[in-house]
Amino acid sequence: MATVKDWISAFRLRTLFLAVATVVLGSGLALHEGNFSIIIFVLTLLLAVSIQILANLANDLGDFQKGTDTTGRRQGPARTLQSGKISPRAMKSAIVVFSAICVITGLSLIFNIIAFIPHASVAILIGIGGASILAALFYTLGKHAYGYKGWGDLLAFIFFGPVPVIGTYFLHTHILSFKPVMPALGIGLVSAMILNINNMRDIENDRASGKITLAVKLGIRRAKMYHAGLTFASLLCFFGYNSIYEPSPWFRHLYLLVFLFLFRILDDVRRKEGEALDPYLKFTSLSGFLLALLFTVCINL
Repeated sequence: MATVKDWISAFRLRTLFLAVATVVLGSGLALHEGNFSIIIFVLTLLLAVSIQILANLANDLGDFQKGTDTTGRRQGPARTLQSGKISPRAMKSAIVVFSAICVITGLSLIFNIIAFIPHASVAILIGIGGASILAALFYTLGKHAYGYKGWGDLLAFIFFGPVPVIGTYFLHTHILSFKPVMPALGIGLVSAMILNINNMRDIENDRASGKITLAVKLGIRRAKMYHAGLTFASLLCFFGYNSIYEPSPWFRHLYLLVFLFLFRILDDVRRKEGEALDPYLKFTSLSGFLLALLFTVCINL
């Protein structure tokens, strides 16, 4: 029987920082507009973390079912299904539980703002919420798993960037605005960085098992060039936000110093391969969280 430690390992806590970052970013922008609700913040935080955990569990199950984790070439920590610590049946039950948590939390959020938004917005929110859950599930699950066809980076960028940040901002403010778009794109690019590091680490295993990630399509050299592009593009998004909305005072730009960490990570990633890339998943996730937190502090000073 799986222990609490086994389930914590399956949840992959190091990936949760960026899920929290998207909610902090959207809430920080709403606070700057004078529209912040602690209830909305807590519920969106629960939803974002639950979707990330759901994605992690579904990813484990999908890779296990397809034999991706059993080639003997996989890098990084052993998966709980791969090691036999959690049974496929227990993993399926956990996926059902977290899917239910996502649905209940999402509907609770809509219930809290339904009196302030038109019916069309309610329908759109339900659609986006449903799409987010499906994206979490079918990265590796099913016959047509998009993670096996090179679409993982794009979906990670969308559903761990613009969707949660702009969605959180809307849930607080009840308005659509261009203001959260550039930070949302910026943090989405950090999400893509994390997936790219993961895929570069596992590139040989994925190639051997038929998992055609973007890194496999590009090859390791071009995947590293792509990573550089993601890093520079993210910096431009956040710098662009400040140039348009917060050109002064100077201290509102201080959060951009976090990019020193991301560029240091880029330099290390450029020189490393395989298992040596594994620590940079956590470092990039933590950097994304720190970026969102300091962004929120700086724009609200």
